[in-house]
Amino acid sequence: MDFGVTFQTDPPAQRVIELTQRAERLGFTYAWTFDSHILWQEPYVIYSQMLSATERIIVGPFVTNPATRDPSVTASLFATLNDMFGNRTICGIGRGDSAQRVMGRKPTTLRQVEEAMYVIKELAEGREIEGAEGTKVRIPWVRDGRLDVWMAGYGPKALNLIGRKADGFILQLADPVILEWTMKHVHDAAREAGRDPKDVKVCVAAPAYVGGDLAHQRDQCRWFGGMVGNHVADLVSRYGEDSEVPHALTDYIKARQAYDYSHHGKAGNPSTDFVPDEIVDRFCVLGTVEDHVAKLTQLKELGVDQFNIYLMHDAQEETLDAYGEKIMPALEAQSAV
Repeated sequence: MDFGVTFQTDPPAQRVIELTQRAERLGFTYAWTFDSHILWQEPYVIYSQMLSATERIIVGPFVTNPATRDPSVTASLFATLNDMFGNRTICGIGRGDSAQRVMGRKPTTLRQVEEAMYVIKELAEGREIEGAEGTKVRIPWVRDGRLDVWMAGYGPKALNLIGRKADGFILQLADPVILEWTMKHVHDAAREAGRDPKDVKVCVAAPAYVGGDLAHQRDQCRWFGGMVGNHVADLVSRYGEDSEVPHALTDYIKARQAYDYSHHGKAGNPSTDFVPDEIVDRFCVLGTVEDHVAKLTQLKELGVDQFNIYLMHDAQEETLDAYGEKIMPALEAQSAV
């Protein structure tokens, strides 16, 4: 299993760069950032510094969207970084929750996401696409470009698109029950499209907090249930309360009210008081080192290729260190047996 970490690009940017260096030293192979251009600083500017300050770690957005930049611009951004730093980027993409809603707009459609994934990957890897009115478009300076495009989603239609078209599946919660349900949809869609399901990498992302004070950990990570709840509310609106989407995912938002994006992704978010402890425990990875190893072992056995830590709490260095020095070695030792 690979390990990644996701940062918010809060100023100062140097803080993100230093944490990326620390993560690489500890054995993390991916460093991601949120991409919401009003709430936080512009990530692609910071990626250049993250890549320059490291040697191996792969960098990208978790997640970008088709709306805030033209997909051809996004493709050129990745192609430029890959040309400078040797194909060390990855593109996570979704419909654009916070990036769009902060601007008073709705998230994009799945059709737009599908079109954007195609444009970004083809152009960034140097292939030709057909633009408006049959115009042939190719980035002429790309040489040996490579870019994986991973997509985030929860609902049946999004999971179908991921299985058909994406290089990887991003699930933003660490609940094994929901993981199994979503993975089945992705794998079924991959098979129907003539793909090997194993070619679609699986990335589970969630807050992780290591320690003995579970009540404090829950308070620091409750924001995540609210963030996921935004997507779940969209699912309920689209599919209804008694659809095939598991009640294990949808029931908890019944007490959800208005959501204030000014506190998005932050510990103590007052819009997430409705999230019960049980959801925090299921969606996140909390507790002692042994608790983390046990849950990650379960996720790994279900087929997870990467666990990605949302590092938005008051123990950032401590969590990275615990993973690099204790948790990751313990999981590696299991694999060697």
